[in-house]
Amino acid sequence: MTDLGDRIAATLRRERERRDLSVSELARRAGVAKATVSQLENGGGNPSVETLWALASALEIPFAVLVDEGVRSPTLIRAGEAATAVPSSASDYLAVLLSASPPHARRDIYLLSAEPGSPRLSDPHPRGTVEHLVMVTGRGRVGPADDPYELSPGDYLSYPGDAPHVFEALTAGMSAVCVVESH
Repeated sequence: MTDLGDRIAATLRRERERRDLSVSELARRAGVAKATVSQLENGGGNPSVETLWALASALEIPFAVLVDEGVRSPTLIRAGEAATAVPSSASDYLAVLLSASPPHARRDIYLLSAEPGSPRLSDPHPRGTVEHLVMVTGRGRVGPADDPYELSPGDYLSYPGDAPHVFEALTAGMSAVCVVESH
């Protein structure tokens, strides 16, 4: 088991039991296989960002709760050294949790990277979610799935995260910082 696998296993089981859900019911609500939930609760598997988002949404918790290391300040993460990175199964996309929201606050900070190819399409997050994104490198098409914006380094965009949205690299080495805010 990996540290990330252990964290996901413990958190997934704790949050599922806290809501008095069976493995089967959580799997049904998340739209994933029961075997996947069981495997993750046992510290196995290599979950995609899509699977973890689906489970977090079904549990009505922020994605970050599943992968947070629980480390408190000061925290320095050097570029390229982040330990908590979750890949997409549908595109060349990687989400790195930089900072999870502390208790009673609702904001998570991610470093996102992508390469040209398949765009990362996101289903709506819980109602009231807003995403704030600052493009760091490269160019990309980001925002509402039906009307994304083309962004360049230094551009900032805020958009509803509770509606379908997209993150698509237009150039190699695209990266951005994304703050997910839930109300």
